[in-house]
Amino acid sequence: MSESVTDPSLSAYSAEAESLLSVLERNRRTFAWKTSGLDEKGLRATTAASTMTLGGLVKHVALVEADWLAVKLAGRQYGAPWDAVDFDADSDWEWRTGALDAPEEVYRVWRDAVERSRELVAEVIRERGLDGFASFTWPDGRTPTVRAMLLDMVEEYARHTGHADILREAVDGRVGEGAPEEFSF
Repeated sequence: MSESVTDPSLSAYSAEAESLLSVLERNRRTFAWKTSGLDEKGLRATTAASTMTLGGLVKHVALVEADWLAVKLAGRQYGAPWDAVDFDADSDWEWRTGALDAPEEVYRVWRDAVERSRELVAEVIRERGLDGFASFTWPDGRTPTVRAMLLDMVEEYARHTGHADILREAVDGRVGEGAPEEFSF
């Protein structure tokens, strides 16, 4: 499922876009490795004073993919499962249900979100370039560029991969800074 940023279909991208997408993919891959292959117990484990779980984290990052890249960057709808959720009534829905759902469902939701994001980001870069604008405006009137949105997404993965690192080590001792070469998601 992982798409290489050196894929010929991406040849229209600039070197900068390829670099940004490469860093994002590296962070996605490391996040996937840190959270992969767990059963219900592993996905529900907490550590220290936090109630954060790996299952909740995986589902949260899937929501961020939809919110940040599909909605705010590309101007699309959230899509399933997000469009059926009343976040005003249950603001922690993805965290709560990610800790309760079957592992295969949690992983599927995230992989589907990533695949959709890859397609939408490629389309947006082709149409707008990195200096083009996202499909939303902040309350203060500023509209971020495509580049800024991608950098924010890299930051999101980096932050949450740090969370996953701590949680995963508590579950089964898995440590390391990056996914092994043979790992794919």
